[in-house]
Amino acid sequence: MRILFFGDIVGKLGRRAILEVIPTAREEFKPDIIMANGENMAHGMGMTRKTLAEVRAAGVEIITSGNHIDDKEECTSVLSDPALQVLRPANYPPQVAGKGILIVEVGTRRLVVINLLGRVFMREKLDCPFRTLDALLTAPEVKVAQAVVVDFHAEATSEKIAFGWYANGRVAAVVGTHTHVPTIDARILPGGTAYVTDVGMVGPRDGVIGVKKE
Repeated sequence: MRILFFGDIVGKLGRRAILEVIPTAREEFKPDIIMANGENMAHGMGMTRKTLAEVRAAGVEIITSGNHIDDKEECTSVLSDPALQVLRPANYPPQVAGKGILIVEVGTRRLVVINLLGRVFMREKLDCPFRTLDALLTAPEVKVAQAVVVDFHAEATSEKIAFGWYANGRVAAVVGTHTHVPTIDARILPGGTAYVTDVGMVGPRDGVIGVKKE
């Protein structure tokens, strides 16, 4: 199973870039499925149905998110629509709309996508992402999946690295998002889990993590 994952799509420039880059990336990598973190798609914070439609039209099939997912009024309706395949962090309180795990069929294989939010330096009051992962991996439908991919949206590189080792050997990949600055530590951990602390962003380079430098 070949998965193409794009880091945080930031604002209009990010949406424009994803439209331009996906055809070339699809030709080069021939992915079975395309995913992206979209929590910053609308003006850099949150997402709307309009911005989501743009990204889906470009070919992104599954959208993960993070701490800015609820920054737009449309959040509840977006997260509650299963057809949109948008995830919010699984360690959010259960009364929050939507879900943090998605199971999809990719050809003849089953893919599980999990979205989790770190707690270090985050203002949100969340369940432990480590324990949340433990609970999610016990589900029978997850155990029989061919691949489990986790978008770990977190501020601290140390927390991301710790989570990668914690998930090592139990999931196919842990992809770090949120800081918008790519790291050069992509590797396969000893247990077979692909890991990168932060995959970076799709957005303007000449700014500050996608925001105007001023």
